[in-house]
Amino acid sequence: MRALVYRKSVPHYLAGMLAARLAPRRFLPGLAPLALQEIPTPDPARALGPRSTDFAVCRVRMCGICGSDLNLLRAAESLLLEPYGSFPAVLGHEVLAEILTPPADSTLQPGQRVVIEPVLHCAVRGLPLCEPCRHGDTNLCERFTEGDIAPGVVLGYNATLGGGMAEQCMAHRAMLHPVPDTMSDERAILVDSLASALQPALDNIPEKHETVLVLGAGIIGQHLIRCLRALGSTARLVVAARRNFQRDLALAGGADQVLMSPNLAALGQALGARLLKTTLGGGNLEGGCHRVFDCVGSSGSVQQSLLALRARGRYVMVGTAGSLSKADVSSLWFRQLTMTGTSCYSWGMHNGTRVRTYALALELLADPAFPVQGLLTHTFPLTSWKDAFACVFDKKTSQSMKVAFDMRQMVHGSQLAATAQEATA
Repeated sequence: MRALVYRKSVPHYLAGMLAARLAPRRFLPGLAPLALQEIPTPDPARALGPRSTDFAVCRVRMCGICGSDLNLLRAAESLLLEPYGSFPAVLGHEVLAEILTPPADSTLQPGQRVVIEPVLHCAVRGLPLCEPCRHGDTNLCERFTEGDIAPGVVLGYNATLGGGMAEQCMAHRAMLHPVPDTMSDERAILVDSLASALQPALDNIPEKHETVLVLGAGIIGQHLIRCLRALGSTARLVVAARRNFQRDLALAGGADQVLMSPNLAALGQALGARLLKTTLGGGNLEGGCHRVFDCVGSSGSVQQSLLALRARGRYVMVGTAGSLSKADVSSLWFRQLTMTGTSCYSWGMHNGTRVRTYALALELLADPAFPVQGLLTHTFPLTSWKDAFACVFDKKTSQSMKVAFDMRQMVHGSQLAATAQEATA
């Protein structure tokens, strides 16, 4: 089968890092250790032995491109996370697929559509549950490097199970969520990115009187706005965006106000804060918002967040930052701020009930009133992977939001070829 395979290469990694600094909006495929290859189809018995019956073989229909995929190609992810991946690996963890071979004793049927929750926690690895997994915090599993599955937090960074940027992949029974028959593929492919925004929303739901700043209006920022409104939040939502199309989508999703690349004075005015001038720096803010959801995860966005928060405010890092530099953190202690992060998805509290985040994301999307128009902007066949990544790298030109590979054309092509061979025979 055809698959987009990433192979570990220090020279290519360093070249990608340099390219990202010199030309951040250009994807240079010649520098990436990435290639479309023919590889064997998944074989659970060979890969997993006695546990193979717990796994399904799935035919991929669509696979989204995530910001973490871009960070890998830009060499921008944390070096400390190297032990939590294994290569060569088929990229892709935002997977919509159909069952080819279901797990043993499963109610799933061949041909049934599923979305794959990609976290490779203790249960998936066949291990006794670690403490976080016992409490349902599977995204915080302590055994992502153990068991009969190669190291990896999610599909796409794991050498055993494969990923979604291929014709087929494997998934444990605990990872499979049936897709309602009434839901389109184009809507279902948004489940994973929606769940990534839904988790921090569930964990940090604002009070109704609060002012909330959402930094970044890419796909996660857009989902976060919609999640807060869907969860019933009536807090005032102020969003900082870079592009006009992002502004329009944020307003359609429920934002009260959108600022376009605001400077400190404009940000302070929108948040009801006073600008305090400093002699050598860019100034400070007094007052401000109650919460910041930082969907960028850069030194600049962290600095902007710390300045924007009022006393005892809460900062939530949603964007997956690695190292940060040149951020003045004096507001952290001076205003007694709280900083927290978020990773993937697990469980959360909603209306007094504990809910599985991935299942709730699927439920939200099943409601036709949940606004997703304009969020899936581009689809590409896997053979056009270079164009797909170029589209995501240069959002200014492409105006891309969520970009996905559409493997249905490849599936249909294979079916047509098989039919032709049968007719010839």
